[in-house]
Amino acid sequence: MPESGGSLHARALAALPFPIPPSPEGDGPLGKNLMDVESRLKDLPAWRREGDEIRRTVEAPDFPTAIRIVDAIAVKAEELDHHPDIDIRWRTLRLALTTHDQGGLTELDFTLAAVIDAIAAEHGA
Repeated sequence: MPESGGSLHARALAALPFPIPPSPEGDGPLGKNLMDVESRLKDLPAWRREGDEIRRTVEAPDFPTAIRIVDAIAVKAEELDHHPDIDIRWRTLRLALTTHDQGGLTELDFTLAAVIDAIAAEHGA
């Protein structure tokens, strides 16, 4: 249940250590307009669009580091109340983001993608 003082999403975005530009489509799905998604992906070069998802592969230095990356992503995903699909194969992580209840990509997917990029970089991946 959301607390007073704004939505959980708005509070999570405000707490990020970097600015998030507003979505040209508001809070709804971005997936209907390919150009909007492609322009957002310019700031996230490790990510690619596949249908209604954006995906990235992360290569960690070793298996324990891969698990630490997943743990750090889990903490931030809980804060944002938005959870990626994660496939772990030794030191390779495959991540996918979409907003199922909105029927496609939303600003929240791109926000979490940027957070994941920062986490991966912090762990040398």
